[in-house]
Amino acid sequence: MNAAAADPGSDPNPDPNPANTSGLGLKRRLGVFDAVVIGLGSMLGAGIFAALGPAAGAAGSALLPALALAALVAYCNATSSARLAARYPASGGTYVYGRERLGDFWGYLAGWGFVVGKTASCAAMALTVGTYAWPGQAHAVAVAAVVVLTAVDYTGVQKSARLTRAIVAAVLAVLAAVVTACLTGGTAEAGRLHIAADAGAGGVLQAAGLLFFAFAGYARIATLGEEVRDPARTIPRAIPLALGITLVVYAAVAAAALSVLGPDRLAEATAPLAEAARLSGAPALVPVVRAGAAVAALGSLLALILGVSRTTLAMARDRHLPHALAAVHPRFAVPHRAELAVGAVVAVLAATVDVRGAIGFSSFAVLAYYAIANAAAWTLTPEEGRPPRPVPVIGLTGCAALAFALPVTSVVAGAAVLATGAAAYGLRRSVSRA
Repeated sequence: MNAAAADPGSDPNPDPNPANTSGLGLKRRLGVFDAVVIGLGSMLGAGIFAALGPAAGAAGSALLPALALAALVAYCNATSSARLAARYPASGGTYVYGRERLGDFWGYLAGWGFVVGKTASCAAMALTVGTYAWPGQAHAVAVAAVVVLTAVDYTGVQKSARLTRAIVAAVLAVLAAVVTACLTGGTAEAGRLHIAADAGAGGVLQAAGLLFFAFAGYARIATLGEEVRDPARTIPRAIPLALGITLVVYAAVAAAALSVLGPDRLAEATAPLAEAARLSGAPALVPVVRAGAAVAALGSLLALILGVSRTTLAMARDRHLPHALAAVHPRFAVPHRAELAVGAVVAVLAATVDVRGAIGFSSFAVLAYYAIANAAAWTLTPEEGRPPRPVPVIGLTGCAALAFALPVTSVVAGAAVLATGAAAYGLRRSVSRA
């Protein structure tokens, strides 16, 4: 169905899943503050503790322009997602928007890319927790983290939001301490922020692609569309608020670390923020930064499980995934089977495979997800809350540019994941027609 031709006088917030209003539907319990916190919990994840090094290696002294480019693409994606989420306040995010605006296949492809890519990201975040918390038992700690956070998600979205508040507060405190140490330690030099001859367009694009995923958590707000109160008002406010706060924090952290380490040393650092704190004369802060990275990864993992399980729920409702996963718990009002299934898959991956170096396809798949969101936003009419025309154009173009600027192995793996999903869709359609 293409909703672009819908009657402008119809309900401005149609529910694509009318059954959601039943007694076993998800409950609208989250306000603006909780939605912003969940977005922050996703974005202020382990990425900022680890992504600055690889990004500096790609962009050199142009790290800050690369961060600005990633933020611009993220802003366009966030604006398109917010307008669509207000129009379609249902679980599933771009899976729902693509289905309703562009057709069943494009919605399915977005959902497939998100579920597969982000499941790998969940395992990577779990292993990050284990690596920072107890390096010698990283896999065991990762599995324990998945089990505990899946249990938290299972008992209700409000409990997840409360835990995320505590995590966000802790991470913000650690990042503030790092920035303060860098700027007051006497080793920061403004000259290290100047753009030199080592900066190139290709490197800036690749760095922006690496940094983009530190911003991508705002999608979690949209995927929780059925659990947000007054979504037409809440979601368009929460997404830009979460993104804006994250941009300010990231810019401060990146500038502080760059002013202390410089682009070359930043690129070589395996734990750039800990190294920046050490060189700033605050060695006692190093274990605090390591603890902060573990806590940040926990927050990101918590929000990822929430988002993946909601998209799984939406796809299961349409039988693109086993329909049993569409069940909603009668007491906790969460998609409990989807959460347990996601948690089980992530736990197995975290226990058996080191996926941190092999999830390049996740980056490619998620950029494809947002490209579909921008294409869907383009079809909105002014009466439906269409964003300014340049927004989805810049968002779609930016997603494509960043996706193909990723390393070749990531592009090939990501394209293979999407092609596998498309083949599965075609096979399912052929069997259903037979």
